[in-house]
Amino acid sequence: MTAPKKSVLFICLGNICRSPISEALFIDLLEKKGERDSWKVDSAAIINMHVGQNPDSRTMKTLQKNGITSYSHKCRQIKTPDFSDFDYIIGMDDENMSDLEGLKPKNCKAKLLMFGDYDTDGSKTYVDDPYYSSDIKAFQDVYDKVSRCCEGLYDSVAM
Repeated sequence: MTAPKKSVLFICLGNICRSPISEALFIDLLEKKGERDSWKVDSAAIINMHVGQNPDSRTMKTLQKNGITSYSHKCRQIKTPDFSDFDYIIGMDDENMSDLEGLKPKNCKAKLLMFGDYDTDGSKTYVDDPYYSSDIKAFQDVYDKVSRCCEGLYDSVAM
């Protein structure tokens, strides 16, 4: 008998920066640990502004610069079934968490978690939104933080 897949959904405002980076890095971590087939991993937005689009070009450049070259994603908005289809729904900041609390149905199965709480260096609990930065370094900063958060989350929920 096979164990059921664990599942995680990463959420940010538009699903073009932080949550796709998180999805890509968590998938990469699972592949390195030989556990990709044991997990369902996805990302989504709070708002519907970018639905059907690719992630921000700076997101993709940052992933590629760091060796993640096979990731592809079309932005989507969170849906009510996600709250029962995923074990964990991960928000990036207080606004995401507040929005998720407001959206969750009464029969919510998923645990809503703040991603920054899993940062292995113990820094602030939110993941900054790099979208409005004119410096691509902001995307690398998010990548670095999310990389640590992925390790912390994995260590916390994988067993």
